Amino acid sequence: MEEKIRRVYLPMTETAFYILFALQEERHGYDITQKTKELTGGQVVISPGTMYGTLSKMEKDGLIAFIREEEKRKLYLITELGREILEIEKARIERLYRNSRGEKYETAEI
Repeated sequence: MEEKIRRVYLPMTETAFYILFALQEERHGYDITQKTKELTGGQVVISPGTMYGTLSKMEKDGLIAFIREEEKRKLYLITELGREILEIEKARIERLYRNSRGEKYETAEI
């Protein structure tokens, strides 16, 4: 993984996290927004401008890929690079959670 990608995406914003998390299945922008609202009980709402700007950047950087168009909606899916970034971030969040509970968290060097 390029150092530039690490610097740009790690640690992740909530928006980037939920977009990558949602794109473990093929989805379009509105569907990602709805999935994020569902997962967060409406606490995280991704605006259309943020959604489409982030999708465009992630596609350009190789974290997601355009799969096909369906009824004028572009469907995307996470790539292997995107999965790698998502897994690193999930491990970071888990470490933060465990530390906040006073638990020692040991993991292999990433």
